[in-house]
Amino acid sequence: MKTILCFGDSNTWGYNPSNQQRFGPDERWTGVLRNQLGAGFRIIEEGLNGRTTVWDDPIEGFKNGMNYLIPCIESHKPFDLITIMLGTNDLKCRFSVSAFDIAESVGVLARHVLQSTVGPDETSPAILLMAPPPLARLGDYDEMFEGGTEKSQRFGSYYQTKALELGCEFLDTSEFIQSSDLDGIHFEQEEHRKLGEAVARKISDIVT
Repeated sequence: MKTILCFGDSNTWGYNPSNQQRFGPDERWTGVLRNQLGAGFRIIEEGLNGRTTVWDDPIEGFKNGMNYLIPCIESHKPFDLITIMLGTNDLKCRFSVSAFDIAESVGVLARHVLQSTVGPDETSPAILLMAPPPLARLGDYDEMFEGGTEKSQRFGSYYQTKALELGCEFLDTSEFIQSSDLDGIHFEQEEHRKLGEAVARKISDIVT
């Protein structure tokens, strides 16, 4: 059986922008992925609301993805592939970082995985870097993410460059989905379905 870890934020956790609850297990993109790949794959969901790449959140706390990544992969190993879809929360103006630096921060996480021995036979697992889609109409989140919409439109280009540099697989999610106008950040159920199917196709090409 192949094991896949999905490491991300609220859009991996399955935050529903219409009611602020969590989508059901088969509605989340990770659940769609599991159903698409079938019985030969085990999907481990590691989504956390508000998770950043490498930044300590002075308001919400305990959101630093780098701090949790190593204990996470050590406790769940071995993996055949790890997906990383982070960066949206880094757009909060409290962090004051550019799209370029956010992609660099995703690269820091990827390097930790590449230097690990949590893959088969104590190798490093394959990595799929996933660029989040651009922000949509923010509404109540407008001030929190001030300036983030323009930055988010550069994610695809910067993440692809970082993936090529590190030898990782890459998926630009904006080619398949968009953020919801209900809050500008999260994915509606249909987008979860489309993303899960797109990731399943990509993983099928990587992991055999």
